Amino acid sequence: MSSEPPKSSRQLGAVLFDMDGTVVDTEGLWWAACFEVALHLGSALAASDQHILLGLSIEDAAEHLIRMADGAPTRREVETMITKAFTVRVEAGVTTLPGALPLLDALDAAGIPAALVSASPRRIVDIVLETIGAHRFQLSIAAEESARNKPAPDPYLTAVRKLGVDPEDCVAIEDSPTGVASARAAGCAVILAGGADAVPAGVARVSTLESVDLPLLRLLVSRRD
Repeated sequence: MSSEPPKSSRQLGAVLFDMDGTVVDTEGLWWAACFEVALHLGSALAASDQHILLGLSIEDAAEHLIRMADGAPTRREVETMITKAFTVRVEAGVTTLPGALPLLDALDAAGIPAALVSASPRRIVDIVLETIGAHRFQLSIAAEESARNKPAPDPYLTAVRKLGVDPEDCVAIEDSPTGVASARAAGCAVILAGGADAVPAGVARVSTLESVDLPLLRLLVSRRD
């Protein structure tokens, strides 16, 4: 009788990528945009705010800035201010993070779908896709395209539904606690790329996407049986 463990019936169905801070280096641009808007509202952000704002949607970031300001305008107005400040910076150019494009190209060569699942607005997502190549993704999900944004599971559930795959056969790659919470709630295996926070149980951590390859992605899915 063979002593080998039974092979998993699960196969890697898709890889779902967060955008900001995972595929492209936009975290500094996001922080600068929020800092600018906060100053306009009469308050200055502290280093502790950077940790809070990382991975937040524009709506949630606007709520945070409003709570800090005295007599701030409406949330919609603050959202518009943040969107404009962030867009200007992204339009000036973004840098792809190490390992992102080789991993996307490896997935394409293996016939494994990739999706971009972002908490940023469609306008921002489309600017970034022009830089990294929209052809590398089967689809992209922006903030407006699911009922709720991260940390709710809706963005990832929308992506897997459109791809026609089971979330348990997917790996999500994130860089923030907000994104990790969203992907886990959707039922995906999760890789945390970088980040300084404690890693939740069941989440794999890598320093950069250069450490992520097809064997690792397949292993994370196969372990879920």
